[in-house]
Amino acid sequence: MSFDISIGLNSSCGPREGNEDFAGVLAPTAQDEAMGWIAALADGVSTGGLGRMAAQTTVMSLVRDYHATPPNWDTTVALDRLIRAQNAWLADHNRRASNAGSTLTGLTTLSAVVLRGHSYTIAHVGDSRIWLLRGGELTQLTQDHALDQADFNRLTRAIGLDDSVRVDYAQGELRAGDRLILTSDGVHGVLRRKRMLALASEGEAQACADALVQAALAAGGHDNATALVLQVHGLAPGQYADVMKAAQRLPAPHKLRPGDRLDGLTITALVADNGVHRLYQARRADGTLVALKALHEARASDQEERAMLAHEGWLGQRLGEKLGASDTSGFVHVHQLQDPSAFYLLFDWHSGQTLEQLMTKGRPDLSLFLQAASSLSRALGRLHRAGVIHRDIKPGNLHLGDDGQWRILDLGVALSGREPEAVGQLHAGTPSYINPEQWATPPQNADAGSDLFALGVTLYQWLTGHLPYGEIEPYQIGRYRRDPLPPSRSLPQIPIWLDHVVLKAVSRDARLRFETAEELQLALERGASRPLPAPGSTPLSRRNPVALWQIGFSVSLLFNGLLIFWLLFLPK
Repeated sequence: MSFDISIGLNSSCGPREGNEDFAGVLAPTAQDEAMGWIAALADGVSTGGLGRMAAQTTVMSLVRDYHATPPNWDTTVALDRLIRAQNAWLADHNRRASNAGSTLTGLTTLSAVVLRGHSYTIAHVGDSRIWLLRGGELTQLTQDHALDQADFNRLTRAIGLDDSVRVDYAQGELRAGDRLILTSDGVHGVLRRKRMLALASEGEAQACADALVQAALAAGGHDNATALVLQVHGLAPGQYADVMKAAQRLPAPHKLRPGDRLDGLTITALVADNGVHRLYQARRADGTLVALKALHEARASDQEERAMLAHEGWLGQRLGEKLGASDTSGFVHVHQLQDPSAFYLLFDWHSGQTLEQLMTKGRPDLSLFLQAASSLSRALGRLHRAGVIHRDIKPGNLHLGDDGQWRILDLGVALSGREPEAVGQLHAGTPSYINPEQWATPPQNADAGSDLFALGVTLYQWLTGHLPYGEIEPYQIGRYRRDPLPPSRSLPQIPIWLDHVVLKAVSRDARLRFETAEELQLALERGASRPLPAPGSTPLSRRNPVALWQIGFSVSLLFNGLLIFWLLFLPK
C-alpha cells in the first residue's frame, strides 16, 4: 500500500503584474515509493524580475532530483545536498550579474516537506511557512527568517543570498487525516491565525487552497498569494526508522488474559510463552482472528530484543510490499498498525499445524510430501528473491493451514541487510539443520544455500523419521563423517528419483547441492520424467580428513612393527 494523498494548489499574482511564487509536488514512481512524496513552495524576490526564475528553478531542482538521491540516505541529508547545490548556483548567478553591472538578480524563500513512511521531514529557508492541521489545531512548523520591514531586504535568510545557506530541518510523526499546508507570505501575512484555522479546515484539499488564497486577496493582500495543501488520507507502510522509533517509544503490553482488550482487539487465548515472547490469539472488531506477538515483560526493557522484534515486523511488511498484497501465499501477512498504544506485532491467524506436529503422526503420504516440498521451495525462492535469508528453516517453522496453504513462519533471526547488529552477529538456527560450512574454521556466513540445506534436512527427516547426519550439537563438525542413507532404505514406497533429489539437497559438499530454490522446485516437478543422476559417495578425505591420517599412521605403525619383528626374531 502506498500513500493516499489529495493535493490542492492555488497561486495568484494578486494586484501585482507578475507572480513570483512557485510551488510543486511530485509523487514517487512505483520503484521509488519508499522515498515518499515531496512538495515545495518558493516565494521569489528580486530587483529586476528574476524572483520567478529563482523560485521556479529552486522548486523544480528539488522535487525533480529528490528521488534520484540514494534511498539509504537520510531524508535531511538528501534535501541538504540538493538545496546547497541550488543555492551555490543561484548565488554565483547573482554575483556574476552584479559584477557585470546588472540589476537583474533573484532570491527566493523555500519551504519543502517530504512525506516518507510514517513521518514528515521539512526543510525551510525564509518567510514562507508550513502548517500542520491535526485534531482541529493548526500548528506552524517553521520559523520565519525575516525582520519586520516592508521590502525584500527584510529576509535574513534566502536561497541565493550568500554562497552558503543555513537551512532549518525538522521531523515529526505523520498520521492519517493530517493536512499539511504550505503558504507564501501573501496568505499568512494577511490572514489572522484564527481565520486561517477556519479556512484550513474547509472541504477537500483543492477547496481549502482556493479558500485561503481568495480570503487573502479579499482581505486586501497586495502580494502574490499561494497555498499548497496535502491531505493525507492513508499512510504508506512504515519505513525501517519508523518501526524502530515505535519499538523504543511504546511500552510492552502487560500479560494479557482471555477477555482483555488492547487497541480494539479482544484476547481469546494465550498460544505460547517462551520467556522472551508471548503469542496470543485475538479477535478484531469485525470478528476475524489475528495473532498478536509481544515481548515478555521480563524482556520489555531489553533494547536488543525490542530491535529484533521490530525488525521482524518491518521485514514481514516489506515482504508483503515486494510480493504484493494479493500474492503473499507462502508467508503470514503482517498487519500495519495505526496509532498502537503498545509495542506488539499483529499477524493473520491461520488454523492448522506445523510440520513438527504433522511428523508425530508418522510418515507422509507421497502426494502430500511432494505438494509440500514444491510449495515450500517456491516460497523459499520468493523469500530469497526479496533479499531475505531466513536462517531457521526447520519443521517447527513450516505450517500447513486448514486452507491447504503451506507457509514459512518466524522471521525473527532473518537477515535483510537492515537487521539490528545483535541479529547479524547471532549464530542463528537449530544446529541439526545448519549447513556444515557454518561450523567450519573460519565459519562461513549464512546465505540462501543455508536455507536450502535446512529445507533438505527437513524433507529428509519427514520422509525417514530421522536426521540425515544425526543430532548435531554446536561445533560438532565431526558428526558429518558419513553420507546419508537413501530415504527409500527406510520407506520402500519412495521412488529412486526422489532419493536423488533429497540426497542432493543434503549433500555434505556445498558444490553438489542445489544452487537455488527454483532448481530444487524444478527437480521436484519434473520427477521421474527427467530424474537427477545418482549422487556419488563423498570421498573419505572430505568427509573426515583426520581419518585418512589415522589410517596412514596405522599402516605405518603396522609396517614398522613387522620390520622390527623381522630384525629381532627371524633367522639371519
